[in-house]
Amino acid sequence: MTQHYILSLSSLERYHQQLIEDERSPETIVKYLRDIRHFFTFLSADKTVDKETVISYKKHLSQHYKGSSANSMLVAVNGLLTFLGWSECRVKLLRIQRQNFRRADRELTKDEYQRLLHAAKHKQNERLYLLMQTICATGIRVSEHRFITVSAIKTGYARIVNKGKERVVFIPAELKGPLLRFCRAHGVERGPVFVSRSGRPLDRSNIWADMKRLSQKANVPAEKIFPHNLRHLFAITYYQLEKDIIRLADILGHSSVETTRIYTATSGVEQKKLLSRLGLVECG
Repeated sequence: MTQHYILSLSSLERYHQQLIEDERSPETIVKYLRDIRHFFTFLSADKTVDKETVISYKKHLSQHYKGSSANSMLVAVNGLLTFLGWSECRVKLLRIQRQNFRRADRELTKDEYQRLLHAAKHKQNERLYLLMQTICATGIRVSEHRFITVSAIKTGYARIVNKGKERVVFIPAELKGPLLRFCRAHGVERGPVFVSRSGRPLDRSNIWADMKRLSQKANVPAEKIFPHNLRHLFAITYYQLEKDIIRLADILGHSSVETTRIYTATSGVEQKKLLSRLGLVECG
């Protein structure tokens, strides 16, 4: 017999508190809450939840979102269902064939990165100029820039605490001087380096918006300009130089090497060239 439950707003609030107690990152909590509110809106007026309803929601997501996006939304819903003790309503994630090459139309090249730096410098946005280099030269997530503190710069490394894990990230010697000069010029004596006028660490959306404004001046497609692409460029460059995926996974803070493989896949252009070099087609 199918079990029916009623999802209430108070249940969502209790789950919110559980996410906080589980020490999920602020960004993860915001995303999970957004995703479960989307599910809450999808439900019928009486907010009935059963296995058939969740399956229907899964189908709805598959028709309106990319597979990876749909799965991330299902993860949030499954987490809520587990928390409420409604595990029999959980659904499997969509099966997605792993893409074995990187998309060149979304990948930021080193030349494009350098043009972004020059554009930021030309606009006299020293904070953005140094922040982009800090992310790209260390491989940190944009949300982790708050761990780049005055003390970390002086010691040459930062202790990054994220997703219940701690790792050490070294700051290139070439960056230490410019970062310390920036701190002195802007009166930053302690704590995070990249802060707003109110002294709070810069928000991801504001960093993204500032980067997007460089598009025309840098002659870089806007769809390539987002903070995570700086981390992506670090990973690609590191792997091409060292070919050490285990060490790269440690630096990036990945729990699984499978996650790191996304960064080390060849580009579509490189794969096409490789196929041509195989010499297995004879025409004419």
